[in-house]
Amino acid sequence: MSTQEPRIVVTSSDMERLRTLIDTTAGDKADALDAELTRAVVVEPTDVPPDVVTMNSRVVYRDEESSETREVTLSYPKDASLEQGRVSVLAPVGAALLGLSVGQEIEWLVPGGRHKRLRILAVTYQPQAAGNYPH
Repeated sequence: MSTQEPRIVVTSSDMERLRTLIDTTAGDKADALDAELTRAVVVEPTDVPPDVVTMNSRVVYRDEESSETREVTLSYPKDASLEQGRVSVLAPVGAALLGLSVGQEIEWLVPGGRHKRLRILAVTYQPQAAGNYPH
């Protein structure tokens, strides 16, 4: 059984940049991100709630199976770095985190037929909440 996917919120500027990224990227990762964006509610950057994961947000999440907690920054592929905790929005976990808010969880299928489930615990930095509005 698939669980109902949570509603996600994406800013208009993030949506524009992500659509360009999808248009210039081939393959399953771009398709997975595209599928996420089709269910997004688009808001102006000034209207996004401060507990929503936007691009370049720092987020704390828990893997519900292992109970492991991680803090990562959701990044564009060119800025992604495992050493710096910067996860690409094209990575499965990055696409899953985009647009979720604190308290929401998402589940998806990982290779090998297992399910992965993450819960958002905190958004420790969000560019819009900090007054940084990407153009």
